[in-house]
Amino acid sequence: MNKDFSKSMSTSDILFLAMGAMLGWGWVVLSGEWIATAGFLGSVIAFIIGGLFVIFIGLTYAELAAAIPETGGGLVFVLRAFGKKSAFAAAWGVLFGYVSVITFEAVALPTVIDYVIPVDHKLYLWTLGGWDVYLTWVLIGSIGAVALTMLNYFGIKPAAIFQSVFTIAIVLVGALLVFGAFKNGDMANMQPLFREGIGGTMSVLVMIPFLFVGFDVIPQVASEVKAPPKIIGRILIISIISSVVFYLLIVFGVSVGLNGSQLTLSSLATADAMVHLFGSQWFGTLLVLGGVAGIVTSWNAFIIGGSRILYAMAANGMIPKWFGYIHPKYKTPTHAIVFLGILAFVAPFLGRPALVWIVNAGGIGIVFGYLLVSIAFLRLRKLEPELNRPYKIKTYRFVGVMAILLSVLFICFYLPGMPSALVWPIEWLIVAVWSLIGLSLWYVRPKETIEGVLANVDEY
Repeated sequence: MNKDFSKSMSTSDILFLAMGAMLGWGWVVLSGEWIATAGFLGSVIAFIIGGLFVIFIGLTYAELAAAIPETGGGLVFVLRAFGKKSAFAAAWGVLFGYVSVITFEAVALPTVIDYVIPVDHKLYLWTLGGWDVYLTWVLIGSIGAVALTMLNYFGIKPAAIFQSVFTIAIVLVGALLVFGAFKNGDMANMQPLFREGIGGTMSVLVMIPFLFVGFDVIPQVASEVKAPPKIIGRILIISIISSVVFYLLIVFGVSVGLNGSQLTLSSLATADAMVHLFGSQWFGTLLVLGGVAGIVTSWNAFIIGGSRILYAMAANGMIPKWFGYIHPKYKTPTHAIVFLGILAFVAPFLGRPALVWIVNAGGIGIVFGYLLVSIAFLRLRKLEPELNRPYKIKTYRFVGVMAILLSVLFICFYLPGMPSALVWPIEWLIVAVWSLIGLSLWYVRPKETIEGVLANVDEY
């Protein structure tokens, strides 16, 4: 499979790819909720603990991505450890999460643009989930979908450069907030350091895994990276640590930028903190534009990752071969990219509530994929002890067991009675429909020939 792609991505490209995926829109819209719920110190503790949790899972991906730098990431790892059925389940689950984010970002874009440039939307279409859908609102998201689809269609390098520029923009805007916090912030605003006790900290902690979805995009493009395999594993962990530091600094900036009453009244705390720290509404608008950059980078990253999953599934005979087409000139899986682009183009027509349901449901798919990869990590240590592992985890049993336990814990967050429980029946129905589509595809998959089996064996 490697020969189908060009090795055109640098180490900085994959670092910004993963960071851009993890630094989406959440740091703009959720910071006020974190601090109001847990306080400054409670939020910091939640991010440190949550970051460590994600690093354990990231370490399993890092070792496997360096040892098996094949397009498809988790699919390839689980395929090697357990065979096609488990690999299909892992890939289909992660793809669900990626598709949910791609479609949600197409809705988030017009929502955020309305913050920057309030628009009196016209041409009413319909009402879904209590939300009025207007054509002018839809077009903002759909045009964004066309633009990002075209960007990815014409080669990985243009998409990677775009990703790097926008991710740097996010970091610079965040750095400006932190600068204002040190220069003009009031440390007294941090009080009380804890809110709502352990319960408040736990409420923030359950959000952490979903903020860091995106590091797993790196293994999807491992075959397109012009760097030693060991570096790929190292960059994956660096991307997680860098994103944890970014979120911690945002918590600090908002905590000293707004007092308790201002925090309670704010609907966009990070932007309002920027306004208070610099004394100008312009700075709040600038921060929201940084949030727009976050939407675009996570959207772009999951198009890249999702299209590679579809390619790998097609190349392994799990879904129609159409998805595995590689453009001879651009060296990208253009059919898969166009398919994801169509989904994003249509998404805004469903309105905001429907897409929230989809993205909530999609999260469980990604965590399920984490679980299978974590188990595959331990199994491959037993099955293939001599496999060359350029990025080798010394305490692999401890890391593997922790990754499995934490993946199970994250799945439990979605169950009834938990703070992040999926809404019954609509979100569970979405999970069921996606699972049934997967089962249908599995049973009508292309029949594997002897030549296909030998080709797959030769790859390894």
